[in-house]
Amino acid sequence: DVQLVESGGGSEQAEGSLRLSCAASGPTRPLYCMAWFRQASGKEREEVAYWYTDNSTRYGGSVKGRVTTYRDDAKKTLYLQMNSLKPEDTAMYYCAAGTRCTWEPRWYNYWGQGTQVTVS
Repeated sequence: DVQLVESGGGSEQAEGSLRLSCAASGPTRPLYCMAWFRQASGKEREEVAYWYTDNSTRYGGSVKGRVTTYRDDAKKTLYLQMNSLKPEDTAMYYCAAGTRCTWEPRWYNYWGQGTQVTVS
């Protein structure tokens, strides 16, 4: 089965940067889309970014211009580079994978355990 493992979260000051990683293992070939979502305490899960197999990307409105997602195929790892961090970026960040790129979490078949980002 496909497994996703996020890493790279932590505490950072506002205006700082973090790079999150999502390492995929297992039969990842049919997974055309990988995405990042986040969920702050007491709030709904929110879209951050997704990457499609043709290397196209799309970003959520609250992070557009401050984040970049890209994939290293050799390492089967998806990255999320976050710059100009804001306190409102504080959340658990989840990596997801599936066969369809959408902002609807229900379409993603596989999820990682999450990595916490705290911005102060």
